Amino acid sequence: MNTKWIGMASSVALAAVTVLPALQAQDKTKADERLNASATIIESVMGAPDHAIPETVLGGAHCVIVIPSEKKAAFGIGAQYGQGVATCRTAKGWSAPVFVKLGGVSFGFQIGGQETDLVLIGMNDKSVQDVLHSKVKLGADASAAAGPVGRNAQASTDLLLNAEFLTYSRAKGLFAGVDLSGDLLDANTGDFQAEYGTKVTEDAVLHGAVPTPPDARHFIHTVSRYFVIAKNWKTMTPPKSPSN
Repeated sequence: MNTKWIGMASSVALAAVTVLPALQAQDKTKADERLNASATIIESVMGAPDHAIPETVLGGAHCVIVIPSEKKAAFGIGAQYGQGVATCRTAKGWSAPVFVKLGGVSFGFQIGGQETDLVLIGMNDKSVQDVLHSKVKLGADASAAAGPVGRNAQASTDLLLNAEFLTYSRAKGLFAGVDLSGDLLDANTGDFQAEYGTKVTEDAVLHGAVPTPPDARHFIHTVSRYFVIAKNWKTMTPPKSPSN
């Protein structure tokens, strides 16, 4: 009997040793895909000046969060869920990315479904802490407002001062401000550990203490090209999109 249980335990242990690395590699691949998709979204949005994020927002941004293709489904009660990446400005430039989840429920008569890209811009120091905080409710724990669009548009002073996050959506090619009040922003520890392992903390990453992993450099480079500091607004020329 003991021999039987020992044999079963050995089989389970062997299966774990075999399967776990494959699952970790799969998680890493998905995390990298989200990073690349997020870079593409930023490039696409900023490539259309009439529907881009205004310079007043670009220059004042403290954090940038991108949720590629948030999934929505609705039949009476709508639900949405997405996974994405975030980076915050540090004294050395934009931080290496952390991974986030966004989920929410909307009520009302809704039938249908769609996939929507989301961009959230953190506009003050508190937004950095909220990215790290577990399950921040937009509109309650963190103030949020639909962001203005148009590269030359001017965001109102009240909007810039009072909104912790300016929020945007892109569906079917249309980029516009969106109200995400009630949605929950949370850390995605699974993707984070797949990218960095277990010895690195999200706090260290967002405060610039961890180098950007090679697979994340394209995303961080894309954000740094567009989200310039405020003093460069008047002299900034639109960056050229990469040829490949």
